[in-house]
Amino acid sequence: MIITFLGTGTSQGIPVIGCQCKVCQSLDFRDKRLRTSAHVMVDGVSLVIDTGPDFRQQMLREHITQLDAVLYTHEHKDHTAGMDDIRSFNFLQKKDIPLYARKQVLDQLKMEFSYVFSEMKYPGVPQVQVHGLENNTLEISGVKVIPIEVMHYKLPVFGFRVKDFVYITDANYISDAELNKMRGADALVINALHQTDHISHYNLQQALEIIAEVKPKNAYLTHMSHQMGSHASVSEKLPDNVQFAYDGLKLTL
Repeated sequence: MIITFLGTGTSQGIPVIGCQCKVCQSLDFRDKRLRTSAHVMVDGVSLVIDTGPDFRQQMLREHITQLDAVLYTHEHKDHTAGMDDIRSFNFLQKKDIPLYARKQVLDQLKMEFSYVFSEMKYPGVPQVQVHGLENNTLEISGVKVIPIEVMHYKLPVFGFRVKDFVYITDANYISDAELNKMRGADALVINALHQTDHISHYNLQQALEIIAEVKPKNAYLTHMSHQMGSHASVSEKLPDNVQFAYDGLKLTL
């Protein structure tokens, strides 16, 4: 299984116009964070988690030419806005692309991309198959995917477990039952927005507490804003089995 971090930032994670902070002015490529997304290649099946506004750029950068399904964590625009660009994979693969999401996410996609779901479709629009996602284990082309429900303030969000890989983004609360689904992972990815408290995201310390509770072999922080600090400076303070992810980082499990 190969995991590629397509993006590790937020809308505040990319350089901010006029900002003079060390992250926005950094020349370190690890500080250039596009919107959070991940690609999972497992048993020959190509899965993408979220299609944010940078989806096209990310897929081109990583030379990904196969897409078997998209899993959506939730309906916020920084995780859905690039859905239109799956049309390139329709062209390459000559088939519809399955989308997996909870009902409220699918309802939003149908509203914002109404031309995709219209009975009178314009030629060339994305071709998709929609699948409702609930908090139950599912299979996609033979690959078992375990949803993990977390809370993003008052909004339910899905994380996912594929074999020994766990991916959590946009969370600030995880119940004990859902934490149990995360235990024993070789790699845990979890959001850490910045170092101070936030109403709907874990901060750095809170993310580290979840990692200590779950005890994965290794953990990777994602969904970081420029307010987190630079990759180089903050990495020095992390436990040995924890590191900041960065755009383009690949894991082999």
